[in-house]
Amino acid sequence: MLRGIDERGKDLKMQIIAHRGASGYELENSLSSFKKAIEMGVDGIELDVYRCKTGELVVIHDEKINRVTNGTGYVQDFTLDELKSFDLKNGEKIPTLNEVLDLVNKKIIVDIELKGENTGEPVEQAIKDYAQNKGWSYYNFLVTSFNHIELRHFHELCDEVKIGVLISGIPIGYTQFAKDLGAKFVVLSKSFINKKFVDNAHAKNLQVFVYTINDVDDFEKMKNLGVDVIITNYPDRF
Repeated sequence: MLRGIDERGKDLKMQIIAHRGASGYELENSLSSFKKAIEMGVDGIELDVYRCKTGELVVIHDEKINRVTNGTGYVQDFTLDELKSFDLKNGEKIPTLNEVLDLVNKKIIVDIELKGENTGEPVEQAIKDYAQNKGWSYYNFLVTSFNHIELRHFHELCDEVKIGVLISGIPIGYTQFAKDLGAKFVVLSKSFINKKFVDNAHAKNLQVFVYTINDVDDFEKMKNLGVDVIITNYPDRF
């Protein structure tokens, strides 16, 4: 887990997660982006997964391949071989989750966002494979999602991995829903974060992650609010 996820201290510094890798410099969710982030010394990388037609987990943010490749169509409608026949905008191929994990090789935390339907179970299987057979620890992984049903399903299958709830606004009950779900952290947009939310989370022993922090002013604001982790496209700036 990220340093301080379980024990908070006054001198604890905010941790840095690279959003889809160092996506301010390299194409998001590409192997080059993740490699760049590792070279920058980040604490972790964040990535997005969908299942393709043949069941493999591929790392891509959108449900369609249109924006980042030379192809068109939904990820779920292509086999892995078909997806690999398209080129990303940087000339690489859409990576599988396994390819990214092999690149990371336990160097940093991997924060996996469940994007598509039915991703909880295959992500659980992948994590257990790397933990049981490839020398990884469950603490090398975080799993998040806006789909709280899918996230709960993952948690029921694999409670060894810390989960975080993605939200775009502040719920009426603040962070109680995250506690009820068994989450260890909440992930909130910088547009909605405030001190009361942060204090409420910390009172419930939840960490606060905020996205997407790309400039120094926002970074300083997060420090003043007591945010634990920032997610950024430009990790070297901080």
